[in-house]
Amino acid sequence: MPLSANIRACLFMSLSMAGFTINDTLVKSVMDTLNTGQIMFVRGTMIVAGLLVYLRLRRQPLFVPGLISAPVVLRTGGELTTTILFLSALAHLPLANATAVLAALPLAVTIGAAMFLGEQVGWRRWSAIMIGFCGVLLIVRPGMAGFNAATLLVVGAVVFAAVRDIATRKIAGSVPSLTVSALTALCVTLAGLALVGPLGGWRPMDLPTLATLAAAAGFLFIGYQFVVMAMREGDIGFVAPFRYTSLLWALVLGFVVFGDFPDIATLAGAGIVVGTGIYTLYRERVRRSQTRAATRSAASPPPARGT
Repeated sequence: MPLSANIRACLFMSLSMAGFTINDTLVKSVMDTLNTGQIMFVRGTMIVAGLLVYLRLRRQPLFVPGLISAPVVLRTGGELTTTILFLSALAHLPLANATAVLAALPLAVTIGAAMFLGEQVGWRRWSAIMIGFCGVLLIVRPGMAGFNAATLLVVGAVVFAAVRDIATRKIAGSVPSLTVSALTALCVTLAGLALVGPLGGWRPMDLPTLATLAAAAGFLFIGYQFVVMAMREGDIGFVAPFRYTSLLWALVLGFVVFGDFPDIATLAGAGIVVGTGIYTLYRERVRRSQTRAATRSAASPPPARGT
């Protein structure tokens, strides 16, 4: 039986989240020997090389008209800052804890869309957002015994990831997604090279470490590709909740690879964040359906007199 577009998109999104989380796991496994800058540079070099080969095979240029624009620059800066903050936090946090805080991204994007894109957000979504950030506070627990200052770096990563996603919506449709990804990866790689010295200098790498970073680059590439395929294949409101499968992957991989498992408060907070995030995405889908229905109704000709 052939799969519908939405079902295929959900599978793509789940595979994408698996790719991203496996990448995070592999990167975390080498953080005892390499600093964040060196990881960004080595992994980024491999990703850029792969993207350039892929662009070449598809006969797609790296630079296209409209690529160097304010939204692209803002998106690249958001991605760069997100990467630095998240990797810095990942060195000091369990994988599942970092991923749980990152799950608040849809809530932050909704706030940004209301503030900067003029999107209408009703009281239901505002309520869900406030409850969701209470879940984030439950995970972070500022001022309490379970508090880890590195968690605040993930909160910062959420803010800049929201900036990235909002800027992405403003990029001209004529600019291919893959080209934007390649430019972003190149900038992140160069930033990593610049950070190697300030973060402790270059350290020699053995073959297993190089292989681990190569695998991380491969899984990150898979994540990038499948998330694009998912968003183009299916309805965004239907597909977006499957982003939260990353938390399931993080729970399993964090326990199997590092022996970490979140405490009850973190799990409760993650459940609140995920639940309110899914509800927010659902309400956005309802709003868009109502807007489309109202537009169709306004565009329909009035009935003839006497009917």
